[in-house]
Amino acid sequence: MKYLNVAFAFARFVLIAAMIPFAIGWRTPLFASWRYIALAVLIILPLILIAFEFLMLRRSKAPHSSPRALRFVSFATILFGAVAFGATATLEGQFLYKRNAVLSADTRELERLGRHVLVGYRDPAMLHALIERRAAAGVFLSALNVEGKSVVTVSQEIAALQDIRRQQNLDALWIATDQEGGAVSRLSPPLARMPALAEIVALHRDHAERQLAVAQYAARQGRELAAMGVNLNFAPVVDLNHGIVNPDDRLSRIASRAISGDPVVVTEVARLYCTTLMMTGVHCTLKHFPGLGRVYDDTHRVTAQLDASAGELEASDWMPFRQLMSEDAAFTMLGHARLMALDKERPASFSQAVVKGMLRENWKHDGVLITDDFSMGAVTLSGEGPAGGAIEALNAGVDLVLVSYDPDQYFYIMDALLKADRDGRLRPKALQASDARLRRAAAIKPGNSSPLHSGDSAINRTH
Repeated sequence: MKYLNVAFAFARFVLIAAMIPFAIGWRTPLFASWRYIALAVLIILPLILIAFEFLMLRRSKAPHSSPRALRFVSFATILFGAVAFGATATLEGQFLYKRNAVLSADTRELERLGRHVLVGYRDPAMLHALIERRAAAGVFLSALNVEGKSVVTVSQEIAALQDIRRQQNLDALWIATDQEGGAVSRLSPPLARMPALAEIVALHRDHAERQLAVAQYAARQGRELAAMGVNLNFAPVVDLNHGIVNPDDRLSRIASRAISGDPVVVTEVARLYCTTLMMTGVHCTLKHFPGLGRVYDDTHRVTAQLDASAGELEASDWMPFRQLMSEDAAFTMLGHARLMALDKERPASFSQAVVKGMLRENWKHDGVLITDDFSMGAVTLSGEGPAGGAIEALNAGVDLVLVSYDPDQYFYIMDALLKADRDGRLRPKALQASDARLRRAAAIKPGNSSPLHSGDSAINRTH
C-alpha cells in the first residue's frame, strides 16, 4: 500500500507538471478551436489537485512520520498546481483587459486603424460588436462560419453586416474567403466543390481549350461567391510548383495547389482567372509573395526560409507576381517565409526590406497588400509576435493584416496598434498612402478593372 501511495503521489505530480507548458501557452492559436475547454481544464484540474493534496496531508494521522519524499512531492504538486492556475488566470485576465480596452476605445481611433485589419470570427455577437464599432475592414469566412447553412442564409448574414456598414457611410466590408478549388474550398458546402486550377490546366493541354475552361471556371466561381456576398477571394495560388514535398507539411502543400511549375503558364492562367473573377464583382488575391514553392517548412506551424537568391527568383517565381500585381483589381497576399536574400530576421509579411524597400520603392507597386493569417506559427513564434508584427507591417506599407484562424489575436493586435498610434510609433504617411490604395480598390467595380492582356476571346465566349 505504501508503494502504491508513493506511485499515486508521483503520478499526480507528473500530471500537474505536464500542465505547466499548456498553462503558459494555452492562448496561442494552436488552442483556438478548443480554447474554452482548455480554459476550464487548466482552471479546474489544478484546483482539484491542490485541494486533494491538502486533504491527503490533513488526513494523515502523523504527517511528520510520513516519508519525507512523499511530503515533498505533495508540496511540489501544490506549488506546480498554483503556478498552472496562476499562469492560466493571468493570461486570461490580460486578454480580457486588452479586449475591454479595444472595445471601449474611441470609435474614431478604431475606424482609422480598423480599416487595416481583416478578421475571422467564431462568435457572431463579437463580430457584430466590432463592425458596429467600425473596428474592422472586413470579415474572413471559414468553413466553421457556413457549416450547416444554405447560400441564402449566409448571404443574408453578410447583407446584415453590410447594412450596418452602409448606415455608417463607410465603404463596404471586404468579405473574404479561401475558395481556391480542390482541397482549399472553405465554402464547400454550401457551394459546390470545384477542382483546383492545377487540375484544369493538367486536363486541358490545348491553349485555346485551356483558356476557355479557365474562363468558364472563374466565371462560375465568381458568380457563386458574389451571390453569397463574397467580394474578395484568396486565390489564385501563383507560387510555382517546384515539386517540393514535406511529409510533415499538412497545411501549406503548395505542390498540390500551385497552377504549374512554368511561370508563363501560371501568369496566363492567373491573369485570366483574376480578370474573369472581377467581372462578377469579386477581387482576386495573388499568393503567397515572395513565393512558397521553394519553401520546405510549413509556415502555419513553424518559421520557414526562402533561400533562393533575388536573381533566381526574379527569373522564375517572381515573374507572375511582377506581371500581375500591376493590375488594380488584384490584391497580393504576403506569405510568412523569410526571404533570406533581403531579411533573415523577419517574415516577408512585415519585413521593411521586402515590403517597403523592394515592393513599394523598387518595384513601385501601389496595389493592395494583405498579409497571410497572423495566427500562423511563423508569426506567433517570431520575436515580434502578431502584435509587434502588425505595427511593423503597417509601417512598411502593408494595407491589410489578416487575423482569421484565431480571432482572439485581433484584440492583441488592435490593442498594440492603438498604443503605437497614440505613442507616435505608426507612420502617418504610410497609413495615408494605404488608405488611398484601399479606397481605390473599393471603387473598382465590374467592368472598370484593369484590362485583360490575353485570352479576351475566351472570356467573351463565356458570357
